[in-house]
Amino acid sequence: MNKNMRHIIWICMGMILLGSFASHLNAQDMAYSGDPDLSLRRAMALASDGRREEARDTLHNILHQYPDYTDVKNLIAKTYSWDGDFDEARKHFNRITSDERKNKEVWVAAIRNEIFALNRSTALGLANKALLFLPGDKELDSLRNRIINSWNEPSKTSQLEAEKEVETNKRSNSVAIFSSADIFDVVFDPMYYSGVEFNFGTKYGKIIPRINYSNRFQIDGTQYEIDLYPQFSKKVYAYLNYGYSQSEIYPEHRVGGDLYVNLPKGFETSLGARFLSFTDSDVAIFTGSAGVYKGNYYLSLRPYVTPRKNSTMGISGVLTARKYLKDANNYIGINAGMGFMPEFRQFLANTTLVAETLLFVESQQLMAEYQFSFKDNPSLYRAHLGITRQEFVFAAGNYFWAISAGLRYQIGF
Repeated sequence: MNKNMRHIIWICMGMILLGSFASHLNAQDMAYSGDPDLSLRRAMALASDGRREEARDTLHNILHQYPDYTDVKNLIAKTYSWDGDFDEARKHFNRITSDERKNKEVWVAAIRNEIFALNRSTALGLANKALLFLPGDKELDSLRNRIINSWNEPSKTSQLEAEKEVETNKRSNSVAIFSSADIFDVVFDPMYYSGVEFNFGTKYGKIIPRINYSNRFQIDGTQYEIDLYPQFSKKVYAYLNYGYSQSEIYPEHRVGGDLYVNLPKGFETSLGARFLSFTDSDVAIFTGSAGVYKGNYYLSLRPYVTPRKNSTMGISGVLTARKYLKDANNYIGINAGMGFMPEFRQFLANTTLVAETLLFVESQQLMAEYQFSFKDNPSLYRAHLGITRQEFVFAAGNYFWAISAGLRYQIGF
């Protein structure tokens, strides 16, 4: 059995595993057994990051087992309001307030939904109704007075609209530094990687500039990259990447992109490509992904297809599995890869340094990662530890082993 056939079988098995996993989770929707409070916090993080469909999927799973969990129902209504679907949000808020007439948080959210929809009369009516059940409440009374004042003071109307813009486009900025090292069992000296990146959130999507530094084969190199995540609609967004370097240990140009579509029941799929340009050659790689979010779990499969000049192709894939902990920013995960991938490290070929592993060598990789945060601390920490078995570029059929370890620190601002 040749290498391509083994890779195809491996990827097919991954697809079967993904489908089986998703089917199993769908069958278990009515028997949700996770921690509802942890799942709620994860949904809050997903919603504030703009991933409303995924958040709602998690919230509905909780409601199957805990149908009276008001905070869950309230967050579902809020996500529709943040998406601008004020009519749908109103339906959900009305159902809650008809049963729980003294829940101030729900009343405030319902009133704000009407403010965002610019329905001041309805907002005022809700505020008056809320005060009947919660007489003398200062927050509700203040909200009612602001609505009344907005009729007579245009600046107040502008202020309310500005608050809508802030509330419906919640995003965060952050800066991160990272560092890792590879240690080999034979031949190669340790290789070191580090960098810094900024994450800027906008209402149109994320912008992430990054500077990468490597020391490989006792050669220093720097690469400049930028990632863009434009959001086209509630369910469609893209990933775009461009990298440039004058160093021989990086490609001169690196271009990539994926188009993502969020599907019902927590499924997500994408289709894209990568292009690496070197001094003497170029390589094009076609890729895609299929993933599913269910409760506190995420599973994704990404294959890579690389055409060769001899009319054959290199086939590889990466399987990712994660379990989210207290929210979407805290998780443990495993990445398993097999075959040629553009993210793999580069080595020597016939004493010539290549910027990436262009030859179609056998590779297997297993990596565990853990991202965590501390209470009342905006920082995120991520640690990873992995092992790679890879064929020598200059000695087909012979393999070396590498241990990889790294840390990443991110703080929001």
